Amino acid sequence: MVGCEKSASMKRGHRPAKPKGAFPRFYGRHAVIAALANPNRIVRKIWGTREALGALELPPVLPIVYADVADMGRMVPSDAPHQGIVAEVEPLDDVWLGDVLDEGRDDKRPILVLDQVTDPHNVGAILRSAAAFDALCIVTQDRHAPPESGVLARAASGALEIMPWVRVVNLSRALDEIAEAGYWRIGLDGEADTNLGDAIGESRVALVLGAEGEGLRHNSMAHCDILAKLPISPRMESLNVSNAAAIALYAAASR
Repeated sequence: MVGCEKSASMKRGHRPAKPKGAFPRFYGRHAVIAALANPNRIVRKIWGTREALGALELPPVLPIVYADVADMGRMVPSDAPHQGIVAEVEPLDDVWLGDVLDEGRDDKRPILVLDQVTDPHNVGAILRSAAAFDALCIVTQDRHAPPESGVLARAASGALEIMPWVRVVNLSRALDEIAEAGYWRIGLDGEADTNLGDAIGESRVALVLGAEGEGLRHNSMAHCDILAKLPISPRMESLNVSNAAAIALYAAASR
């Protein structure tokens, strides 16, 4: 298995994640190479074609199985583009919100809060945008967010390994903790009167986005400091949540 001893600072704020059922299987070059490069990720086993594995520098202790394309096609979702490589991994350790807030208290990187966003493609794409715009972390509810999976890891294109993902039991309590740390909580809502650009200001911000279709729940809105909208054309009712997250992160980064 691939991994390394974690330092005291890395252990702080983490607890061992307990896998439920089978271990996730990541596929595709970006997801697998990023997992191999992450010192906090344990890679249990890897399958691949000789061509795909021959192009990688693999640890000698890692169990390797040479397989053909058809065999790997049966290991991943139907028609998934595995690119000749599949890896079985252990989920990352849990991350504590308090530790992330402590580590980020001296910078203005935004926090992204997702209220019951459950589609793994969307969460993966949001992780990718969060990494691209240097967010501090993303925060989701533990029971209303997708688990780590090959679908999510491929959509994240490596960002799952570098973007802190905080899972909390109570999102309202987490939003209160974020406010106590000095963040201005902006809930994105298409019916708001204020545009996002006018709501951001100069403070550190936490951008709160709701689920696909339903949007923010009332209780989550009540734990935001202001509601704001993206100034999109009236010809379109809304944006996909991953697109909205990318635009909101850009607005926060470019102020």
